[in-house]
Amino acid sequence: MSLMSSLYIGVSGLRTSDNALNTTAHNMSNMDTQGYTRQQVQQGTRNYITHSKDTRRNWIQTGLGVNYTRTRQERDAILDRNYRRESGRRSFYDISAATLEEIEYILGESNEGHEFSEALSGEQGLWTAVQELAKNPTLSVNQNLFVTKSYEFIVKAQKVYNSLCEYQDNMNKTVKTDVNKINSYAQEIEALNRAIVRVEGGPEHANDLRDRRNYLLDELGKIGNISYSEDMSGYVSVRFEQVDLVKGSLVNEMCLYEDPKTGFYTPYWKMLAKYDKFDKNGNPIVSKENIEGAEVYDLTQKISSEFNTDIGSLKSTLLARGDHRATHGELDNINSDGVYEENWYNVHVEQSIVMNTQAQFDRLINIIATKINSILADAADRATQLNPDSDYLRDENGDPYQLFQLMVPEDGTPETGWTVRNIIINSELRQNPSLLTFRLDEHSEDNETMEALKKAFEEAVYTLNPNVKTPVCFKDYYKNLVSQIANTGSVFRAVQDNQNVATDALLYAREQIVGVSSDEELTNMIMYQNAYNASSRYINVISEMLDHLLSTLGR
Repeated sequence: MSLMSSLYIGVSGLRTSDNALNTTAHNMSNMDTQGYTRQQVQQGTRNYITHSKDTRRNWIQTGLGVNYTRTRQERDAILDRNYRRESGRRSFYDISAATLEEIEYILGESNEGHEFSEALSGEQGLWTAVQELAKNPTLSVNQNLFVTKSYEFIVKAQKVYNSLCEYQDNMNKTVKTDVNKINSYAQEIEALNRAIVRVEGGPEHANDLRDRRNYLLDELGKIGNISYSEDMSGYVSVRFEQVDLVKGSLVNEMCLYEDPKTGFYTPYWKMLAKYDKFDKNGNPIVSKENIEGAEVYDLTQKISSEFNTDIGSLKSTLLARGDHRATHGELDNINSDGVYEENWYNVHVEQSIVMNTQAQFDRLINIIATKINSILADAADRATQLNPDSDYLRDENGDPYQLFQLMVPEDGTPETGWTVRNIIINSELRQNPSLLTFRLDEHSEDNETMEALKKAFEEAVYTLNPNVKTPVCFKDYYKNLVSQIANTGSVFRAVQDNQNVATDALLYAREQIVGVSSDEELTNMIMYQNAYNASSRYINVISEMLDHLLSTLGR
């Protein structure tokens, strides 16, 4: 091999080492860049010059140096898939645990105090007022205390229920935000697909574009259950909850149907919906019937890690929020339209953390209000049976006094059904509690009614929901409700902790591959710098040899 040709070997070393140094510097400068993947220079040998092909002995060949082949990303596809699945599962349980913590706070069972439990059975609560009334039912102070504590009880109960509804509304806004993110990520992934194919159609590699695309897949994996695949040209197809989200140049937009009654959003696939009505501008008019079969989620599915139905923050938010404001009737399988439907509670209410709490809490208020009203009505009826002309516990129209009444809206249409949101205290009794005299026609105290009131609070005949068989009384109902929420929260937090460990382990394993280590890069920099210096020295030696030969021959 000639000395002149040997220069090419040194030049190839210089160029390759220079590229390697640039790549190392690029890694170092992007150590803190979100979604960046460590890059590595791949090297290969250049073609050999063959001097002899004598088959009886080894070929005589001379190498031409090193060749820079490409700069590749260091990624592990299996770790990527596992991490995205487990990060989605962690997001699911993060939302569930956070929801239970918020419910505990709303119920007043946090460090802020025990407001509602105090209103029911505390020293200044309704139960204490009943006990004081039973001691001396004809005393106006006790009568006033009974009505006042009943009013405070309803006000605080409505505050709790309305706070649960407000939390549903906040979660509803989160649903819209997540859907907008999904559509935005899908559009950007499709644009990145085209850009990557365009760049990699030549000799370059679109590593930074691929970094951004991988970051978007990570973010999508947190929101929902995704699967994806890359074709030979570089296009990535993405499926979200088993439906194509990005496929080739097509993006399947996720839309939101807004319930006209509650304002709750239901995500659905635009391309799967069936439209039959359009406005004057040609835009489809969406109804609940149009999106049947196009919904992104089937929220009646059993939540299980075995079937990967517990993945994604969006699904967890939808489950926790529910699809309406739940009431006590649903515990008896009365659906949201007021019609009995077999297994309604287990299918539509039980899996929603907020709706389940709403229904059980509403039952407590309902049974207390209706029971007290019933006791007052029975007392008036007993007096009438003894004396048809008796006006004991009756108003000027001859109707029994009812401590709790249904709210009458502004349009004058009476509310139907006793729920916490439409119960108010009788305004006449609030202004004059002494109307509840509890003094019979013969001027004796109505001890029978007092015993009935006390028994109502102590009689264990109520259950939290159809799946709980242990009966409880008024006083224990709320305690059991809080305990149920606390126990559920403890379970979710345990699952959350385990999921955090699993996800962090996968993240650590992945970072070992994709992450940039300053120590490793500095070591590589020294290695490539030494290689560069060696190539430079080699070229200098060849140059000196050529100079010596030319100088000698020139004489």
